[in-house]
Amino acid sequence: MEIHQIPALRNPVMIVAFSGWNDAAEAATGAASHLLGCWTDPSFDVVPELIADVDPEEFYDFQVNRPMIEVDDSHVRNLTWPGTQIFALRTPSLENDFVVVRGVEPSMKWKTFTSDLLDLADDLEIEIVITIGSMLADTPHTRPITVSGSGAHPDIAARLGVEISKYEGPTGVLGVIQDACVRRGIDAISLWAAVPHYASNSPSPKATMALINSLEDFLDISIPQGDLHEQSADWELEVTEMAREDSDVAEYVKALEETKDASDLPEASGESIARELERFLRRQTGN
Repeated sequence: MEIHQIPALRNPVMIVAFSGWNDAAEAATGAASHLLGCWTDPSFDVVPELIADVDPEEFYDFQVNRPMIEVDDSHVRNLTWPGTQIFALRTPSLENDFVVVRGVEPSMKWKTFTSDLLDLADDLEIEIVITIGSMLADTPHTRPITVSGSGAHPDIAARLGVEISKYEGPTGVLGVIQDACVRRGIDAISLWAAVPHYASNSPSPKATMALINSLEDFLDISIPQGDLHEQSADWELEVTEMAREDSDVAEYVKALEETKDASDLPEASGESIARELERFLRRQTGN
C-alpha cells in the first residue's frame, strides 16, 4: 500500500465497499462513489483527498480482474489497473469526517490486504468501520429495497443497536475485514442491500439509495441525495417494462409483491414512517 498522507480527521468513520462478489447491481460501490461526489456542490465545498492506494501487483489476479484500456478524446490510450483507493472526506457540517475505501475485491492475500488496511485505520484513528455490500434476493423491485445491518460480535451489535450476524457460509473480503476488526478491538458493522435477482444486470440506483439512507439512519446524519431519487424512479420503470415483456417474470414479481406486502404490513404504519420523517427533518435542518 502506498500512503500519500495521514490527514488529521475528526472522529473519522471508515466506509468500505468493493466491486465483485459483494456488489450485486453495483449498489455498494455506487454508494461509495456517491459519498465521494455528493458533497462537491459549491454549497458544501467538500473535496475527496487521496490518502493511499493499493499496489495491484500484490493482491490481484489480472486474468480474473483484467486491466482496462480507455481511449480519450485525443485518441490517446490509457491503461487502468484494478485496485483499491482510500479517500478522506472532511465534512465540517457533521460531527464526523469520513474515510472511504473503494476498489475491486482482491484476488489473493486477503490477510495481508486486511492487515494493511486496518494498520492505516489505526494511523487515522478510525472510530468505526462500516462495510457495505449488496446481494441477490427474492424481493420485488417495486417495493423499498431492504437493508440489513449487523455486527460481527454480539457485544458490538448490542452496543451499536444492530442485529447479531448469524450468517454461516462462504464470505467475501468484507467478512474478513469484519472479523479482523473484532480481533483488533475496532467497532465494525455491515450493511447489506437486497437486490432483486431478476434485475441485477444493470446498476441499481435504488439499492444504492437504500444503502445511503441506511448510513443516514445509523449515523443520524443527512447525506446529500443528488439525483438518486430520479435515477431510482427511472430504474424502477425500466425494470417494470422488462418484466411486462415476459409473462412469467410479471407473475413472479406479483407474487413477490404480495409476499413482501404481507410481511411488511405490521411495520408500514410505524417504524418505516418514523424513519422517513426523521430523514426529512434531518435534511430540512441540514439545508
